[in-house]
Amino acid sequence: MASADGIGSLGSEHSHITVPVADPGAWATAMNNLGIVPMGLAGQQLVSDSICIQGFDPNLGIITPINPMMAGISLVQPHPVAAELPVIKEIIHCKSCTLFPQNPNLPPPSTRERPPGCKTVFVGGLPENATEEIIKEVFDQCGEIVAIRKSKKNFCHIRFSEEFMVDKALYLSGYRMRIGSSTDKKDSGRIHVDFAQARDDLYEWECKQRLLAREERHRRKIQEDWLRPPSPPPIMHFSEHEAALLAEKLKDDNKFSEASAVLFTWIDRGEVNRRTANHFYSMIQSANSHVRRLMNEKAQHEEEMELAKEHFKNSLLAILTQFEQITAVFTAATRQKAWDHFSKAQRKNIDIWRKQCEELRNAQSEEIMGIRREEEMEMSDEDSEENPCKNMRMEDTELSAQTCALREENDSLRWQLDAYRNEVELLKKEQGKTYRTEEDHTQEQQLHFLQQTMQNMQQQLLRLQEELKGKELELEQAKDEQCYLETEVLSLREKLLNAMESVDLTNHKSEGHEKGVNGTAAFYHHREKNNDMVIWGPLRSEKEALLLGIISTFLHVHPFGANIEYLWSYIQRLDTKISAGELERLMVRLPNMFQQEFSGVGATLEKRWKFCGFKTLKSV
Repeated sequence: MASADGIGSLGSEHSHITVPVADPGAWATAMNNLGIVPMGLAGQQLVSDSICIQGFDPNLGIITPINPMMAGISLVQPHPVAAELPVIKEIIHCKSCTLFPQNPNLPPPSTRERPPGCKTVFVGGLPENATEEIIKEVFDQCGEIVAIRKSKKNFCHIRFSEEFMVDKALYLSGYRMRIGSSTDKKDSGRIHVDFAQARDDLYEWECKQRLLAREERHRRKIQEDWLRPPSPPPIMHFSEHEAALLAEKLKDDNKFSEASAVLFTWIDRGEVNRRTANHFYSMIQSANSHVRRLMNEKAQHEEEMELAKEHFKNSLLAILTQFEQITAVFTAATRQKAWDHFSKAQRKNIDIWRKQCEELRNAQSEEIMGIRREEEMEMSDEDSEENPCKNMRMEDTELSAQTCALREENDSLRWQLDAYRNEVELLKKEQGKTYRTEEDHTQEQQLHFLQQTMQNMQQQLLRLQEELKGKELELEQAKDEQCYLETEVLSLREKLLNAMESVDLTNHKSEGHEKGVNGTAAFYHHREKNNDMVIWGPLRSEKEALLLGIISTFLHVHPFGANIEYLWSYIQRLDTKISAGELERLMVRLPNMFQQEFSGVGATLEKRWKFCGFKTLKSV
């Protein structure tokens, strides 16, 4: 069965399309008469399998796969193509006509600027004998067609359901159409496809833009509401009762912040007057009583901070002492007496550890010196003037600290000099020799691990490919079974219709069951008021034919359908003896003309009847 999307349809059954040509010479002669260079007549593959459309529908009648580089198909990422290599177009065969591409040496057809939201194309240069069915057959391969407006002057407008289908239709611009195998001038013409500006396309595009704008405004509003700071709590109005409650809150340490804000608001509003001055004075006095508490809390926090600083400084000094001990151990290990007994790798590790330890020790000593400098800067000039003995002691302490820092720096420089001297000796001994380091060993291990990982991934990929082939075989089997079941259903349906026609001719009512070739099925249609069986068949009287015409006309005027009560109220004006049950039984007997549908959900569920006679004629 042909694909509905035509050019845009994809599958997994075929990798490319080849259509055999019975007489290549005849095709070459016809193309030469039209001024077209013959190419691809033998059905050979002109593009590689990597860029062919997978599983293209062979019923479209295209000799070779459509070039996936054309705009709108978007099957593969377009590769950069040189300007001197144009896209090769092939012959397209349809049921009623044949499309021949233009000479590749000619310039491509020109197009106008694309309107926003364009879904309609202009097709000009059609043959005079081209009908709407032929046009639909050609352009139905590009996608779903919504409407075709054909003019008498060999052009038409085609509106698609999506915008990308317009790009597929533009690919057919420049082709020469020939209806059947006729050589008459009225049966051939060079078609030109271009963008068309339609009000419906512009309206849909504007609606979409307005929808996007509304969504953007809604998103910004939500973001602004989320970022807006919360509103402050409302402040109650002043009264003696509220003032008494506020005075109690001002005395509470936990509620003082909230109460002070309310007091400030009242004073700012101008609630203070001669009558309320005493109340406000007592509240201000209560607020002032918190000053001493706040100062005590501040002094307590400062004392805790001083204790924490002292504890931090003592901890840093202990850490620095341990760093000094570790550095002394490394210094002893680098002396000649012990250094000669270590291997090269051990010496290298010891040297790296010693350098790291010295860097950390220097950083700790600088941090301690910074803390001491901050303490010295915090000392005020007034304390030094009031207590000169203390000033002298501080100067002595500063000198001793500087001396200690200089001594530590001197030791650090001496240790660094010894370390550099040992490194020079090691370089002299190791000069001219090569050995395998731990880094090379680590690199080899990493390389081996990556190789194993690649092998595992390759095995997993092969396993997945085998599973994919198995799934494809199962899918093909399921499709074959589906086709077989559809054939069986069609045969049973034909047998059922023949049996029903025979029942209508004999006019015998039965309540038994009917047997088919591949199975049996029982069909009962009971009504609540009577047990008569509904017989599917032609009309029985002239009255029913008249009712059939009125119902068909009424439902044709109502394309969205109408319920049985609405239909009965209309026909009752013409004949008051007709009931709604008779109308419903008549429409149930003719399922090819009337179709019943349900609309709504729950309590709003409604049963509607629609006229479907024209659809049945088209399908037949």
